[in-house]
Amino acid sequence: MLQIEPTQRFSSRVENYVRFRPAYPNEIIDILKRECGLTRLSVVADIASGTGIFTRLLLENGNRVFGVEPNEKMRQAGEKHLADYPQFMSIAGTAENTTLPDHSMDLITSAQAAHWFDREKAIAEFRRISKPEAFLVLIWNDRNVNAADFDRDYEQLLVEHGTDYAEVRRRDKASEEFFGAIQCQQRLLRNFQDHDYAALEGRLLSSSYTPQPGHSSHSSMLSELRRIFDRRQKSGLVRMEYNTKIYFGRLTSTG
Repeated sequence: MLQIEPTQRFSSRVENYVRFRPAYPNEIIDILKRECGLTRLSVVADIASGTGIFTRLLLENGNRVFGVEPNEKMRQAGEKHLADYPQFMSIAGTAENTTLPDHSMDLITSAQAAHWFDREKAIAEFRRISKPEAFLVLIWNDRNVNAADFDRDYEQLLVEHGTDYAEVRRRDKASEEFFGAIQCQQRLLRNFQDHDYAALEGRLLSSSYTPQPGHSSHSSMLSELRRIFDRRQKSGLVRMEYNTKIYFGRLTSTG
């Protein structure tokens, strides 16, 4: 199977990603204030900031945020999405090479991306750019695959049609161990999206592991998606359930 460079996996999916990926609960900011010392004066590096879905919450809190994103198309979408926030700085960089100054960040965040990082190099880079006592925060909108019949059907569709879904899911689970010996805690929030069929299709096609037009499985995947939607919809909508997981710990701590 042709392997796609992680930093380029979403280049052809930017529009769907912007329109149909779930937002993050506002309560995350309250957790970061309470647990990680976030204030309006905190300077934040949001790593693999993508189209700015999570970054926006930090900016709305008044923070100065450096959005570090390696994919040019995703980065440009983020710049457009966040153009009204003068506190946002867009950086062409990676988790392993952010280009940010030494010991300049009060908080480092990453939403839905840490499974793509080279862990050892990324941790070293995060420690380099962090001020003393800075926290690392990893955030995930993790689909609750057993929440309801629709969620179970959707998961089965991905298992059957995803191009490398099993590998990505394996990395998702492994990423929960990203902190390694760094002491960390977890908080859990409920999240969901209600989709009509068009939005559901866009959500599906925003995922890096789903076959695109021209792939032999693309048409059959969409036919199955339509069947699932017609079977499970209520008043023209289906609900996709998520567990939003927040992992946080001081980069200077060890277990």
